[in-house]
Amino acid sequence: MKGKHTVKVSDKRVRYSFELVRNITVVQGNSGTGKTKLFDLVSAYSRMKDRSGVQIVCDKPCVALYADSDWQTRLGNTHDSIVFIDEDAEYISSHTFASTIRHTDSYYVIFCRESLHGLPYSVEEIYEIKTSKRLHT
Repeated sequence: MKGKHTVKVSDKRVRYSFELVRNITVVQGNSGTGKTKLFDLVSAYSRMKDRSGVQIVCDKPCVALYADSDWQTRLGNTHDSIVFIDEDAEYISSHTFASTIRHTDSYYVIFCRESLHGLPYSVEEIYEIKTSKRLHT
């Protein structure tokens, strides 16, 4: 997957909008900024699609990778997608994970509070969620 991809995620209460430029994007921020809410929205949409009440507007499929899932199998079956990974997933700091995602054709949005030394991400692709009433950017 190459190029820029705009992602818009919303439900009745909140709306997130952002642009992904590189294959690894890290979302950082303090508690209560909306990181988990964004992941939960993508997760609900991944499981239930339109029945979830969540709308995702993007030119690529958006999927959630869970902390307790068999992540290697799931990544092996995911192609040309945008994969969201919550900070509870302990495997994101492993060398196996770093090696695995380098050889895939998907983009990754990783929510975490600390640096991920094993991953080759750009300092320009570290995002922080800004909140203005209902809109999160």
